[in-house]
Amino acid sequence: MNAPATLPLAQLLTHAAAAVQAVRAGRSLDDALAACPAPARPGTQALAFHALRWLGGAQAVRARLVPRAPAPALDALLLTALALLWPDSGPPYAEHTLVDQAVAAAKARGGFVNAVLRRFLREREALLAAVAADPVARFSHPRWWIERLQRDWPAHWQQVLEAGQQRPPMTLRVNARRGSAEAYAARLAGAGLAARVLPGTEAVILAQPVPVGQLPGFADGDVSVQDAAAQRAAPLLIGAGLPAGARVLDACAAPGGKTAHLLERADLDVLALDSDARRLERVHDTLGRLHLQARTLAADAGDVAAWWDGRPFDAILLDAPCSASGIVRRHPDVRWLRRAGDITALARTQARLLDALWPTLARGGRLLYCTCSVFKAEGQDQIDAFLQRHGDAAPAANPPSPGHLLPLPDNRADPSPPASGAPADGFFYSLLHKT
Repeated sequence: MNAPATLPLAQLLTHAAAAVQAVRAGRSLDDALAACPAPARPGTQALAFHALRWLGGAQAVRARLVPRAPAPALDALLLTALALLWPDSGPPYAEHTLVDQAVAAAKARGGFVNAVLRRFLREREALLAAVAADPVARFSHPRWWIERLQRDWPAHWQQVLEAGQQRPPMTLRVNARRGSAEAYAARLAGAGLAARVLPGTEAVILAQPVPVGQLPGFADGDVSVQDAAAQRAAPLLIGAGLPAGARVLDACAAPGGKTAHLLERADLDVLALDSDARRLERVHDTLGRLHLQARTLAADAGDVAAWWDGRPFDAILLDAPCSASGIVRRHPDVRWLRRAGDITALARTQARLLDALWPTLARGGRLLYCTCSVFKAEGQDQIDAFLQRHGDAAPAANPPSPGHLLPLPDNRADPSPPASGAPADGFFYSLLHKT
């Protein structure tokens, strides 16, 4: 029997609560959603994303309403419902509908859930005031995360946290081999999809997200989905122009968006590495859809002796493993999965990769180090330490590195003058020249 096209909200709440419970237990949201029945997955993801964005406040209020935490599954359902009722979040359902469906989802404990949620609605103003002084409740990020941002960005930490609560725009990268961003925006308009072009780039930002199957020419390789901040990598590395056939290493390539962007912009001899053979399959899929070619290899980029043939690379892209703290709008589970000690461990991995790959770069070559992180330990602090260790490395002047890109209205650490539009993801870029 086929599942109905529109599933009952109670059923979606059950699946969303299971996903929230899994994240609180240390599993990624992607893994949790993979266990969800396919027909329920889109609706479950939408609810789980919303709940995880406002989980900090929901946890603080639940602790006041029910000081002794109920069983994990019931607690996750309560937290999901409270987050969906959170007034600042733009609740997706009418209050009475959400309460009724949460009660239905609770089954045997429906009376308990009904009492807790209705008390929250009655006493909401007082409860919100009671938890307002708790930064975890106010900003819905872990305390250590907030404190690190306060140290790193004393003038902007609150804006960064608030940006993490927003729904991200759907941004496209137009295949430069297939046409211009302006021409593709016109195609979108013809299909009834409103969009705007980010001037001077291949980026097109949709007014409303749509399934990729609705994008003209997606299956033919005319366009890809990629945030505007991530689209900076290829033009930075290519710079004024790498010669045709230049040897380029993409050291941590999966899922392949930056690899493809390099090949869309120039005729290059690209080696795409990734330590995870399964993730490397996504690189193959991406390149195949875009009709591009690169050599791929499953290998640890830091274990150079295991994969390098001794021929220097003209350019290296190191999109290093990181905290993903700059992309929490797209992955709201990250903030709850990371621990403070992870940043130190990740910084060690980043330093290991930088030191291992630098000898494989030709004299006069360039290495672009990037992370989707807003933490300085994974950005400027990492590069400052690397330059101290390597006397033959220098920041490249053409093009200059943007450094830290924060998810602010104009996506810079020091916004002046302000620009309009939704913020892009948080990133760090440093282009290094081998002297």
